Amino acid sequence: MQSVVYAFVILIALEHIVFLVLEMFLWIKPIGQKIFEQTKEEAEVNAVLAANQGLYNGFLAAGLLWGVVHPNTLFGMQIITFFLVCIVIAGIYGGIIANRKIIYLQAVPAMIILLLVGVSM
Repeated sequence: MQSVVYAFVILIALEHIVFLVLEMFLWIKPIGQKIFEQTKEEAEVNAVLAANQGLYNGFLAAGLLWGVVHPNTLFGMQIITFFLVCIVIAGIYGGIIANRKIIYLQAVPAMIILLLVGVSM
């Protein structure tokens, strides 16, 4: 069961690495503008904020991966739990203030994995 949980946690971490790349490096590129449904002008105005947000997504991914590789399995699961809760809260908040899709793309997958972590402990 633990390896299944780790596999899903790694998928969530990879999702946040994709967010990092999109927000830090592709925000003002045509693909970033298309994904985030904004004009070049809009993207340029908020590019610094997006880059900062991308960096935070990278920290979330790093935390999840740290939990996966931690030599103490119980402590590793606690680390994973903490970062998944952070992702759920950020996803709900982002869904409320920015775009409802964030809840489904970020919060819901993290909630599901959080339940799996709880069952596996």
